[in-house]
Amino acid sequence: MPAPDGHNASVPGLPYAGAPKVNDPLPASVLSGDPCTDALTPDQVVAAVGISVAGHREDLAEIGPACSWSNQDTGGSVGISYTVNTHVGLSGVYANTRPKSAVWRQIPDVQGFPAVVHAGTKGEEIPVGFCQASIGLADSISIDVSLTLGESKRSIEDACSLVPQIAEMTVATLKAKAGS
Repeated sequence: MPAPDGHNASVPGLPYAGAPKVNDPLPASVLSGDPCTDALTPDQVVAAVGISVAGHREDLAEIGPACSWSNQDTGGSVGISYTVNTHVGLSGVYANTRPKSAVWRQIPDVQGFPAVVHAGTKGEEIPVGFCQASIGLADSISIDVSLTLGESKRSIEDACSLVPQIAEMTVATLKAKAGS
């Protein structure tokens, strides 16, 4: 519910588990649409996966709407999920994903929103060419952006260094949708 200053009222108990507070949240309505059409523009899809391709909707019941774009020729792909069904935003990622991740790094804010990158499971081999960024858009909502590098780049590029670029594009598009 918006507070008198136009921002979302803080949700009691959020954030927790060491997650940072989202100081200038986006309204939850920014994640009410279809991630296949709302998360990335057609030009951003080309920048992300190298070709113009339609997104494939793959909703995750416990998390929320999700979409992926794949380049069949290179094996590269990008996935975006709207974490709206948990109602705990980045706090859930900090509480549940952080303790299990082989790679966990806070990264500079993405378009002004707190973010982390993570990959793999502790005690297991770190996946080559894959990484995910989680970005808090409000204390109670977040998005996940995953990147799988194409086969020719998997051994020479670091997906965790590149996924923030996709996250920047995604959050910029969602901010524009929100009119901010």
